[in-house]
Amino acid sequence: MDEVIEILEEIQPDADYETCETLIDDGILDSFAILSIISELEDAFDIRITPAEIIPANFNSARALYAMVQRLQG
Repeated sequence: MDEVIEILEEIQPDADYETCETLIDDGILDSFAILSIISELEDAFDIRITPAEIIPANFNSARALYAMVQRLQG
């Protein structure tokens, strides 16, 4: 999970990724940030994030992102 938070902090540094669960709902992450996150996660974890995975529920928190990464690795 630490690597996911590091990626998020590089792309959008001004958020508390440890506790925030409304990254999309509150507009902390915009569409450009999401595209950057997808690219970084795919490279870092050797996964493929399909359009079906690009939903707010998977991007609203670092925990949700990490769960998606684990699911895609499995």
